[in-house]
Amino acid sequence: MSAVIPRLGASLPLPPDLEMCRRVAEHAEILGYESLWIADTGAGPDAFVVAALAAGVTRRVRLGTAVVPIYTRALSVHAAAAGSVAQLAPGRFVLGLGISSETIVDAWGGVPFRRPFARMRETVAVLRQMLAGERVSFDGKTVRTRNFRLVSPPPRPVPIYVAALMPPMLELAGEIADGVILNFMPAEAVPRMLAHVRTGAARAGRDAAELEVVARFQTVVTDDVPAARAAIRQMMGPYFATSVYNRFVAWCGFAEEARAIDAAWRARDRARNVAAVTDDMVDRLAIIGTPEHCRERLAAFVEAGVTTPMIQPFLFDEAAIWRTFEALAPVGSA
Repeated sequence: MSAVIPRLGASLPLPPDLEMCRRVAEHAEILGYESLWIADTGAGPDAFVVAALAAGVTRRVRLGTAVVPIYTRALSVHAAAAGSVAQLAPGRFVLGLGISSETIVDAWGGVPFRRPFARMRETVAVLRQMLAGERVSFDGKTVRTRNFRLVSPPPRPVPIYVAALMPPMLELAGEIADGVILNFMPAEAVPRMLAHVRTGAARAGRDAAELEVVARFQTVVTDDVPAARAAIRQMMGPYFATSVYNRFVAWCGFAEEARAIDAAWRARDRARNVAAVTDDMVDRLAIIGTPEHCRERLAAFVEAGVTTPMIQPFLFDEAAIWRTFEALAPVGSA
């Protein structure tokens, strides 16, 4: 019997362009996906543009950013963009925020990647006020604004979720966010991560059980597992060389692999960097295999504590993308 996932999301954007994103958003709702979660990759397409596009072709699914970097937009720009999408999809929009990485923030964006913990705390506090339609002045350690007020605030409250990997940010998410967004962890790490979320929630007198736990999974429905592993390994090598994710995968139990990935990247040896990503690492961090196997893997993450897994087809062929979404569509959908 196929595993049943109570709440299954789909991930955007997908190649090659915005028109593809539109088609996927519209079809995902027809297939029965509960939500659409949109990443901001730093090189486009813009997450808020994709969200607005999706809002125009859907009626029921929730739409969330997962995630937009807190550094690369001014607070007023964050508020205006989120507020605009929330008007297009009243009661359906979630603003997911993350610190991103040095590559996107500093190298590409030219913004210093500093004090992420304080920056997240202050950003969430100020954006809550802005999205509530309040006139806001704030002079903090990392952000400031004076006399800002949205001209057209959202018609309904906008939940704010925080992306978190390591204990300090996981605890902050539990303390201040409406939900937490996870990425690239093995199922056995989820309970340990959520224990830190509960710690933060308890510190603020909140019930962590009320927080949604969203997680993105790079997914390939295929009978050719070795080929899928090889494709995903090409992405994981450079991705896990960034300091944020290198520390995280080491914390999750891949310390030896993390050291090898980092050493090869510093040596500018791309082949060795990619080869340092083992089959075991790929299999535990991604979802690869038959539809039945993929459903079982997703169900294992739900059992570990993820409330909303989302599928990110790791594919660049439109037919293959459709096969993955259709093969894993929620049971009982049209």
